Amino acid sequence: MKSLKGSDFAERQKSSLEAKQAMLEKFKARPKFDDPQRVAERAERAARATQKAERIQAEKAAKDEAAQIQAANERLQASTDEEKKAERDRRYAARKARKK
Repeated sequence: MKSLKGSDFAERQKSSLEAKQAMLEKFKARPKFDDPQRVAERAERAARATQKAERIQAEKAAKDEAAQIQAANERLQASTDEEKKAERDRRYAARKARKK
């Protein structure tokens, strides 16, 4: 940036006008909303968002299925434990009956 010391009003005014023109040119150089490249970028972002949502949904379904399998395994284990306990109780009762 140029030093403003020693410059007169006309030079400062000219510098200000040049800076404003540069900002205006920079603004005009931006792509418009309906620019094909921007439209393609928006479509790509929308596709990625859709893929992410599908991936999340698939992960949720996999977790639900895993939870169902885990619950089924726990029920099976509980029934197996109950059967083992019933068999143990039957043997105990038979042993007590033999001792009498």
